Amino acid sequence: MRTAPKIRRVIVGLKELQAAPTLSKAAQIADKCGAELVLFHDLATPLFVGAPGPQQGMRAVLRDGRRVALAGLEKLAAPLRARGLSVSTVAEWDYPPHEAIIRAARHARADLIVVQARARHRFSSLLSYTDWSLLRDSPLPVLLVKSPQPYRRPRVLAAVDPAHAFAKPADLDATIMRQAAALAGHLGSATHVVHAYAPPSAAALQDLAATTIQALDVQAHETAEHAMRKLLREHSVPVSHGHLVRANAVDAITRTALSVGASIVVMGAISRRGLRRLFIGNTAERLLDEIPCDVLVVKPAKFAPRMPRRRRGAYLIVAPQPIG
Repeated sequence: MRTAPKIRRVIVGLKELQAAPTLSKAAQIADKCGAELVLFHDLATPLFVGAPGPQQGMRAVLRDGRRVALAGLEKLAAPLRARGLSVSTVAEWDYPPHEAIIRAARHARADLIVVQARARHRFSSLLSYTDWSLLRDSPLPVLLVKSPQPYRRPRVLAAVDPAHAFAKPADLDATIMRQAAALAGHLGSATHVVHAYAPPSAAALQDLAATTIQALDVQAHETAEHAMRKLLREHSVPVSHGHLVRANAVDAITRTALSVGASIVVMGAISRRGLRRLFIGNTAERLLDEIPCDVLVVKPAKFAPRMPRRRRGAYLIVAPQPIG
């Protein structure tokens, strides 16, 4: 078994320049891991150019905007540094926001991104919200903070699929387990594991005898149980911390998180683009709406986002010129 990943640098994306549960939890994790904390604010406000009046002040606008943002971040960093944390601050003109934080995380060589989860949205797979885009494109683990409660020896729940019923890459469960173990270890807590499995579909069973249906159901349970025990053994997790649930993944993970009192659910996400994503959806997105606690989303080891590595700079909108 590979060793748990080290968390050396945590970057927290701050939409507002004020204290928030996101910052508090990122600081807790950085403190427990002995990691550096990077406070990042993205200056993505559109700027209008070409309107009547003097235009030579654009550089001053960009400079002053960044200066004000850095001053706000430094104000937030001061009490954290007083606690002994190593804190750096970064403010950049860049867009869209999810790309900006990924680029900032890469530049800082961060191991974890922490952001505030936005309000619940309907039809999330149809719309390009920052949360969904960040989950889809970030190669780094992303902790979405949903609960305002600080961590107090938080239980960490790893959501796995050792039977690969949902066609996940073979190494993704191992990545989920290592990330969960690392986080639980740093925060002084225990790792629990949940595996949802589904019996054969009703359509496939409609012409079969009752005894055959029962046998297939038992077989499905035994297969899931064998895969679950193997995974627990490989990652040195007690059998009592394994939860095998006969339900769909969203219901199983949500119920188990509530029953064990989990503060963080660790799960994997596979990037899906285009029309296929509209119909299949994404378990991470659905869970973000349903689950009451924080969610740490990880990607397969070889995942690479499709986006420019260089910052885009300020988002400039050319104002229409008057006619005549």
